[in-house]
Amino acid sequence: MRPSKRKPDELRRVSIERAVSKHAEGSCLIKFGDTHVLCTASLEERLPQWLKGQGRGWVTAEYAMLPRSTHERTRREVTSGHPSGRTQEIQRLVGRALRAVVDLNKLGERQITVDCDVIQADGGTRTASITGAWVALHDCIQWMKMRDMVKENVLRDHVAAVSCGLYKGEPVLDLDYAEDSNADADSNFVMTGTGGIVEIQGTAETTPFSEERFTELMHLAKKGIGELVQLQKLTVA
Repeated sequence: MRPSKRKPDELRRVSIERAVSKHAEGSCLIKFGDTHVLCTASLEERLPQWLKGQGRGWVTAEYAMLPRSTHERTRREVTSGHPSGRTQEIQRLVGRALRAVVDLNKLGERQITVDCDVIQADGGTRTASITGAWVALHDCIQWMKMRDMVKENVLRDHVAAVSCGLYKGEPVLDLDYAEDSNADADSNFVMTGTGGIVEIQGTAETTPFSEERFTELMHLAKKGIGELVQLQKLTVA
């Protein structure tokens, strides 16, 4: 039995609320159970120096956890002078996931920065960030379309992410903190709406797991991401 009493292939309750920021071109508040992430997409008329003059745009991301998003207060990374390795890893992952479904040539010489700020953490903050970031990015691009800044098909597909792992030897979908902190193996899957694989991160926490077990986790991930993509579609419809 899972601590949350969920079935092995059952997601936590997921909700997405759009347009939660007055100033951002696109925004949403996404909740994966007790993990809550604010995602905002900001359009900027600037580019990294190495991209200037190439006629294409860029999509990037930043990620942060608020000091009291966890059981005990964590120090703001800005006070230490630099982001942690974990923070850099996650924000690069979010950026890669979003760029996988954006036609950068159709974006023009502009940059969209998606900020993912964890308000409350209970496992799966990176997967919630990616899933919510797509909605914020979608609304930012819609904002641009309404002003004739871009044409159609800038956003080529959906992208979402979910965690899967082995908990007490059994494959389970969408780990919360109670499971994640005691998992035999933990994996994060990032996939598009059409089933394309963007990235897979997998780690054995105790003993190595078999290819058969990995295949089971992959099947769970495809099911979960399919449900998340459907929620994205309903949210932006």
